[in-house]
Amino acid sequence: MFTGLIRKTAYVKNLKGDFLTLKSDYRPKIGDSIAVNGICLTVVKKDTDSFTVEISPETKNKVAFENLKGEVHMEPAMKLDDRLEGHIVQGHIDTVGVIIKIVKLSNATDFYIKIPKNYIKFVIPKGSVAIDGISLTVNDVIDDTFRITIIPHTFKNTLFSKYKQNSKVNIETDMFARYLYHMFGTKNSVTWQDIDSIMASY
Repeated sequence: MFTGLIRKTAYVKNLKGDFLTLKSDYRPKIGDSIAVNGICLTVVKKDTDSFTVEISPETKNKVAFENLKGEVHMEPAMKLDDRLEGHIVQGHIDTVGVIIKIVKLSNATDFYIKIPKNYIKFVIPKGSVAIDGISLTVNDVIDDTFRITIIPHTFKNTLFSKYKQNSKVNIETDMFARYLYHMFGTKNSVTWQDIDSIMASY
């Protein structure tokens, strides 16, 4: 499990086949879970200034694989005694989104992200979403697109400052939204307002 709060970035040193080597001052142990651009990966090797994680074929087909170059977001798995300041992020990417519009505001920046329609049902206004591993709040949902607002601190300290129109990003929808939809989504007696109320109680 992760929190979606990105406090470190790493640099891709090498990507060969199923193995991604990252240069970082973070020192994990073999077997540790690390989220890279929101993807939960396992450390299989470490050196003095870097460590290597393994990527499965399933993961390659599900994520924005072309973004595993240059600087990437990195988050070690949370400990049981850590503060949960973001939201519960599993590191399981649901789909890839495309940034279709960027609007600069006086003290923030709005990003409009389009995702496949079969995933938009898991994106709820004022709910949570993880974009390239960053825990964010959804402001609006319009058809197959949702809007998020990035404050200057997040913009400066994450890859959002490098994203452009048509950039692809990894999307992990809210775990509770997925679970609740799976349990109740086909029953007419339960509405999304009911589900939103249940989620608000957590």
